[in-house]
Amino acid sequence: MARILVTEEIAEGGLDRLRAAGHDVVVELDLSKLLDVVKSANALIIRSATQVTAEVLEAGSELVVVGRAGIGLDNVDVPEATRRGVMVVNAPQSNIISAAEHTMALLLAQARNVPQAHAALVAGRWERSRWEGVELADKTLAVIGLGRIGKLVADRAKAFQMRIVAYDPFVSADRARQMGVELVSLDQAVVEADFLTVHLPKTKETTGLINRDLLLKAKPSLRVINVARGGIVHEQDLADCVREGIIAGAALDVFVTEPTTVSPLFELDSIVVTPHLGASTREAQDKAGDTIADMVQLALAGDFVPFAVNVDAAEANETLRPFLPLAECLGRLFASLVGSLPDSLEVATEGDIAGYDTRILSLAALKGFFGSISDDQVTYVNAPQLAKEKGIELRESKTASSPDFVNLVTLKGGGHSLSGTLVGRRSEQRIVMVDEHHFDVPPAEHMVVVKNDDRPGVIGTVGTLLGTAAINIADMDVGRAATPGTAVMLIATTAMVPDDVMFELRSAPGIISAIQLVG
Repeated sequence: MARILVTEEIAEGGLDRLRAAGHDVVVELDLSKLLDVVKSANALIIRSATQVTAEVLEAGSELVVVGRAGIGLDNVDVPEATRRGVMVVNAPQSNIISAAEHTMALLLAQARNVPQAHAALVAGRWERSRWEGVELADKTLAVIGLGRIGKLVADRAKAFQMRIVAYDPFVSADRARQMGVELVSLDQAVVEADFLTVHLPKTKETTGLINRDLLLKAKPSLRVINVARGGIVHEQDLADCVREGIIAGAALDVFVTEPTTVSPLFELDSIVVTPHLGASTREAQDKAGDTIADMVQLALAGDFVPFAVNVDAAEANETLRPFLPLAECLGRLFASLVGSLPDSLEVATEGDIAGYDTRILSLAALKGFFGSISDDQVTYVNAPQLAKEKGIELRESKTASSPDFVNLVTLKGGGHSLSGTLVGRRSEQRIVMVDEHHFDVPPAEHMVVVKNDDRPGVIGTVGTLLGTAAINIADMDVGRAATPGTAVMLIATTAMVPDDVMFELRSAPGIISAIQLVG
């Protein structure tokens, strides 16, 4: 059972999932107590108000994972979390529809002056001519950032017959054309746009990106919408440009400081504002709560976490994911096979899987390797750090085809090698090679590799010794060694073979060597 600290309002459905899994869920919404209550927490679940600084991470020395029930992570010191081996996860797809829909709501509200007209009417003023709007049809919308939300906004804007241009240095022109979007520079997007919507993460590079110098290049009819993160649009510059008539208006849902009720933006009738409502739908909150609960459970269990943001690998696709447990299993067995820390660990992939980004398989192998020799919890985050600290160089090699297998994963280092694959419709694991000797044995928690003289009676000797010690053999295969006159046995036992029995094995006639593998 893990202790999970929750410091902001999270949908109860997600918290109930964690409680049902047997975890101790502690809800403490008073952030002034954070440094005290985080001390014994194994997981921390937050939204946007909790600042997870280096100080908080130092106080939370037992933390395995920080989960953000939403997308943005500018309130989490991700580099410091990574340095400490703490996984950071989010729920990147939970609120994308809600955020895209709110963008469209602000786009329409800004175009038709809906909130201004409403406020005037309920105040007793019929101001029909004052709040004349503009149509969206045939206008140009500049989408700054073609990620998940930006793409959804572009798709919805097309239904209003808008022309879409976009700026995103990480999207290829071919990909943009597939979306029906024209890719342009940031300056060109501002020059051509009638409406401009921001969908970027907040980073050092994007903070203040939309500023006065940029807006001076715009048409006077430009209207700016920001439902991304506060600070990407420079608020004072935006207010000045609207006040001076450089652009026509703006609509914002996010601000540099939140919560806030004071801003130069609030003084202008042609600017529409909402209090960070982009993800404030029941559907988005339920999705975020459920998703972050699932991610935290996976992290606490040491499993692969699809939405971990500080794992140095691409997300495992459906082809690679079944190989993660195999790679981790190989890593555990390989640690016993090598018996010491090798100078390097090579993870070689052959076959179809070699065509993908296989870094996650290497991390799984490292996780298994160090997990078998360390008392501390090893994760996909801290495994590379452990390798660096121990002076182990991680290498990767890929071969597009394999002579004997559709797919093969091999670990090499310290003069040893270990290979495994998946077979059948159930993708069952198999150990198929140990130090270049071929086998076909399911991996087990306890295995013994015996190198022996290739002569009658040796297998019987091994069976007798194990039987006398009440050690049952679950699986076994024999492969001939490269050296003439020798053979190798790979034996899966139902229990650990005691040291004295291993000594007897190594001393028995015809036995050259015996190594116990612990998976």
